[in-house]
Amino acid sequence: MNPRDLWLLAVAVLLFGGVWPIAKDALRDATPVWFGASRAGLAALASGLVLLALGRLRWPGRRDLPSVLALGLLQIGGFFALTHIALGVLPAGRIAVLSNVTIYSLVPLSVLVLGERVSALRWAAAGLGLAGALVLVGPWAVDWSDPATLAGNALLVGASVLWSIAIVVTRRFPPQRPMLELLPFFFGLATLLLLLLAVWREPGGGIGLGALPHAAFIGLIAAPLGTWSVIEAGRRLPSTVASVGFMLVPVLGVTLGALWLGEPVGWDIWVGGALIFASVVLAVRG
Repeated sequence: MNPRDLWLLAVAVLLFGGVWPIAKDALRDATPVWFGASRAGLAALASGLVLLALGRLRWPGRRDLPSVLALGLLQIGGFFALTHIALGVLPAGRIAVLSNVTIYSLVPLSVLVLGERVSALRWAAAGLGLAGALVLVGPWAVDWSDPATLAGNALLVGASVLWSIAIVVTRRFPPQRPMLELLPFFFGLATLLLLLLAVWREPGGGIGLGALPHAAFIGLIAAPLGTWSVIEAGRRLPSTVASVGFMLVPVLGVTLGALWLGEPVGWDIWVGGALIFASVVLAVRG
């Protein structure tokens, strides 16, 4: 395992852990799907301009198409759509947890579809991390009688499953060109999907002036850099290390949600965070 790949994971955790509190705060002056479309559109613009300046902006080749379609429609477009709709009804910390917890489906998918071998220590790490995630989710504190809450949680589970499927596709059909050079096309495809959904679901919605700084930071910096780091870490790291490592995103997201948005922090945050941190240590050593 290359230490560089762990640095990619660290960058992804840092950027994506801070995204959800920022996005939740932006919804005071924006509607969810339009805000998601702005994230994807600005990321497509930023990554496209950088590649154009470097002389590396070219259309994807035939071997790149499976990754472009999977990442554009599933990991970015589908994930953004489902998580931003859920963001309208659930706390930012819960979004950060549930949108990452079922990335654990990457482990069995990698074993069954790709034939990846997972050591006993890494299975233990995955189990420990899942236990920490369940503590963070706190099913005992959820109002299961509220239809909106149930729908929001179901959307997050679906979003994370789409993410796992996209990673498996990129491992099974790796692109010919570097992922960095394909970013504008991932985000461009996702933007088209999100715009269609926004026009249909939020015809009177949009983004106000108060949400523009949030959209600019996420779209121009966090989304392109974080997404590239997530994609590369997911492709390069063993599935257990990637899955467990991504669970540090909700730990950071819950912490920032508490500090910035005043969301409650209880024993579950401390215990869940400790379990996830321990699982990351085990996975890296395994």
